[in-house]
Amino acid sequence: MSFESYQTLKSLHIIFMVSWFAGLFYIVRLYIYHTEAQKKEVVEKEILSRQFIEMERKLWWIITTPAMILTLVFGFWMLHERADTLFFGKDATWMHIKLSFVALLLCYHFICQKQLFDLKKGLFKWSSNGLRIWNEVATLCLVAIVFIVEMGNGMNWLYGTIGFFGVAIGLMIGIRIYKLVRRKNAQRELKR
Repeated sequence: MSFESYQTLKSLHIIFMVSWFAGLFYIVRLYIYHTEAQKKEVVEKEILSRQFIEMERKLWWIITTPAMILTLVFGFWMLHERADTLFFGKDATWMHIKLSFVALLLCYHFICQKQLFDLKKGLFKWSSNGLRIWNEVATLCLVAIVFIVEMGNGMNWLYGTIGFFGVAIGLMIGIRIYKLVRRKNAQRELKR
């Protein structure tokens, strides 16, 4: 395969990966809003729930899942074209680690799909705060995958691991601060 053809595959892989992550980030935000809508008055709750179910369905089946499939197709096509160096080469450890994170991301994807089915049935098993934390798993996968790909075997894995957990801790702190700010704003609204 020519260099230009390989670069085309790589570009398509990146484009669909970005679309996949955008879908994963947004679907969980919709789940949060859908869950919070259950606290509204009956009429408003029913209207919002119908709207969220439709938005979730379209996002999942028209954007997120097709983007996931195409990300995998173009990724494995690239891997097939350069398997001798990317997968079996002496410096291929980074690819094995990346593929482990991709497997984790696929698990995340299908857990989100299960949530889609549950919410459509009116089963709200996750709190909005639990969903906010869940949403950050995709962020951590994105950070890990990008750093692994860009740094390859040149990455110092000690610093990479510390950085990964640093991002995770930073996200958790951000979620807690957000929760406190929301609680204070709610209390101010009640006082008015």
